[in-house]
Amino acid sequence: MRAVKIRNGEFELGEAPDPAADGDQVVVRIRAAGLNAADLQQARGTYPAPPGWPEDIPGLEIAGVVEKSATAVWSAGDRVMAVVGGGAHAERIAVPTSLLLPIPDSVDDVHAAGFPEAFSTAWDGLVDQADVRPGDRVLITGAAGGVGTAMLQVAALAGADVVASVRRPETHAAVQALVPDATVVTPEQEEEHGPYDIVVELVGGKDCLRRVRWLKPYGRILVIGVGAGEEASLRLFDLMRARGRVLGSTIRARSTVEKAVLASRVREGLLGALAAGRLTVPVDSVYPLEQARDAYARLGSPGKLGKVVLRTD
Repeated sequence: MRAVKIRNGEFELGEAPDPAADGDQVVVRIRAAGLNAADLQQARGTYPAPPGWPEDIPGLEIAGVVEKSATAVWSAGDRVMAVVGGGAHAERIAVPTSLLLPIPDSVDDVHAAGFPEAFSTAWDGLVDQADVRPGDRVLITGAAGGVGTAMLQVAALAGADVVASVRRPETHAAVQALVPDATVVTPEQEEEHGPYDIVVELVGGKDCLRRVRWLKPYGRILVIGVGAGEEASLRLFDLMRARGRVLGSTIRARSTVEKAVLASRVREGLLGALAAGRLTVPVDSVYPLEQARDAYARLGSPGKLGKVVLRTD
């Protein structure tokens, strides 16, 4: 099968063995796959694939059809999507059945490919960890990206009052359209719209934790993205005064059991809204597999809105 390979920090289209299902796995014929910042980190050698997943084929989320199944849960031809530990940027993949989610009939493959990682991250961070509640004031930094647009919508779905921070004003209207009741600001305007119950940090950088000063009592900072830098300083007295908490999370390195629990939570909490059109997967651009390098270049460029997706069929 064709697959994107990481060689010396670069992405190249090559060949890989067809996967074989083992135990409770099924083989999925991938039709589309989302791109994520983790793919770029993997190429740089800073975010390796967890054990059991391809070390040299990037990609964390898939949409496709079950090709081979030895279980009663899924049948050949079923449309499915999933967060995986790696190997999504290829024509086929073997996936544990417990990680698969059904694709609603109303959702096409490209938009399904942008759903699993972004919306699982949003649900896990906002609902399971930060305990978002109706009426909470939530600041989301980097809100125009794939995870940012998902965070925005999940927070609104939970009944929160959302402030979306987006650096480029030309994308503000498109972000606003996702959640019309949200307040869309530039980073320089964040403080004046506080204080906040939850700050979702999707950008990182040495100054990102200054936002602890803008927390309400018992507020939370949820760190999900660190593209602008992995080290930050924190004035501890500000955290103490807010009686605040700093939370952090990734999904990729979790065990299959943990990922299966999250998949079940997402299925119960979000799939109905996705099927009904109450959640949107904004897609910035779509590239065929043979143009993977261009897709990764777009992923790393400014001014995107939503997901970059590879088509594999």
